[in-house]
Amino acid sequence: MFQIQATFSEQKFHNRIIEHFYHKLVGFVCIIAKRIMMENSTPILEIYQEATPNPESLKFVTNQGLLPNYQVDFKNRESVNGQSGLAEKLFEQTFVQGIFISQNFVTVTKTPDADWFEITPIIKDAIKDYLNAGKAAVAAELIKKGQPTEVKADGEPATVEDKIQELLNKYVKPAVEGDGGHIEFKSFEAGVVKLSMQGSCSGCPSSQITLKAGIEGLLKRMVPEVETVEAVEE
Repeated sequence: MFQIQATFSEQKFHNRIIEHFYHKLVGFVCIIAKRIMMENSTPILEIYQEATPNPESLKFVTNQGLLPNYQVDFKNRESVNGQSGLAEKLFEQTFVQGIFISQNFVTVTKTPDADWFEITPIIKDAIKDYLNAGKAAVAAELIKKGQPTEVKADGEPATVEDKIQELLNKYVKPAVEGDGGHIEFKSFEAGVVKLSMQGSCSGCPSSQITLKAGIEGLLKRMVPEVETVEAVEE
């Protein structure tokens, strides 16, 4: 009798061990299957909007890279000229006046009579539909652009122009891009730095304050050769 009870207890113990490892195995298989599904699945596109200093411009940020390390500014539909399918799609809306694309965001400039409350969902849906279709935001040749600044072997900028661009890249552009805009170096001659204001910076009421009090002050302190900074229209 005792031997029968002992045998029964051992069998029960063995069953519990088997059951324990079975659940462990099932859990492990589920984890592996979940990881495989995550690796093979397409990330969900997320889009949200941010206000800019320019009341006529709104920044639409995505969780996908659109134009890394470069930027393109379209003042009208004709200027796209096949460089961006996304811009062409957005310009189909009559209230869209300008498109700026850089990094992972699109800045849309509207016509003065349009209401952001009404048109924001339309713009977000247009961007989402276009990108979810697997299309590139810009042409391949634009993605290839954006080469790093040439520097000397000791790491110092090679020319005054290079030093100006280095300061703009390090201190100015990140802040301006945060507001949905971009400032592009055009030239330096006889103490005058000429910059192009793009995206939300173009036509922004506070752009002159940014240009003079911010950028000009920085460059004059860091680069003695700079006397003034001017904005140029393209």
